[in-house]
Amino acid sequence: MIIEIQDQSQTEALAHKLAYMAMPGDVIALHGNLGVGKSVFARAFIRALTSVDEEVPSPTFTLVQIYEAEVAELYHFDMYRLDSPDDCLELGVEEAFMDGVSLVEWPDKIGNYLPWDCLNIELSHIEGNENARAFQILSAGRWEDRVKELSL
Repeated sequence: MIIEIQDQSQTEALAHKLAYMAMPGDVIALHGNLGVGKSVFARAFIRALTSVDEEVPSPTFTLVQIYEAEVAELYHFDMYRLDSPDDCLELGVEEAFMDGVSLVEWPDKIGNYLPWDCLNIELSHIEGNENARAFQILSAGRWEDRVKELSL
């Protein structure tokens, strides 16, 4: 499924819809180049489940930020700076992937530790509009039925 959005508000709306579908044990893998909007999406997702005023810094240097939410603990991972897939174990991914709701930026850096049934979202720029993005959504297992009717 590919969803084209025209601006940041539509990115936030999509993040909110997916946030309200989230359940404990869900992992959302955010793929895409620098500056494509992964952190914007993650920030909106987290605020949908916590508070609109929630401070959501990028975990670029801390590698993980954890938030309390009614549905489960929310984990926001940024794996960009990992040297080896095994390094993600020190961040607590096993517990997070089992009991929390996890957003993972740069998921390719953790290799086989990424669950097979995660929701993969590939963000890319749309030529001709610097604010527009394409969200290619690939679901398997636990996400497959939930995203069938997803739209803006």
